[in-house]
Amino acid sequence: MGEHFATDTDQLGAFLKTLEGCVRELNEARAALAHVRSDQIGTQRLDEACDGFQERWKYGSEQTKKMIDAISEGVKSNKKGYEEVEKALESALKEITQKATSAGANGGAK
Repeated sequence: MGEHFATDTDQLGAFLKTLEGCVRELNEARAALAHVRSDQIGTQRLDEACDGFQERWKYGSEQTKKMIDAISEGVKSNKKGYEEVEKALESALKEITQKATSAGANGGAK
């Protein structure tokens, strides 16, 4: 019966990894572009576009990281809560089963 109440905490863990990966990848893209200069690419216009991206997305990625960190903390907390509820539910169901089995073996006496 307890399997009907299960929460996929592994899926929550995978979601956390995805969130953390988003910020990491955005920062890696910004870091890679920070070293790209027009003398390497060949055009001043592209260099200016890279610089503009850096300026706009530095703040944006910092804000995104803050939001993702807050979401991650909430998901971690929920995951922990679900795990605790599942353990308590499993324990309670085992206890009920044991009592029912024991009562049946004793002819219904307590």
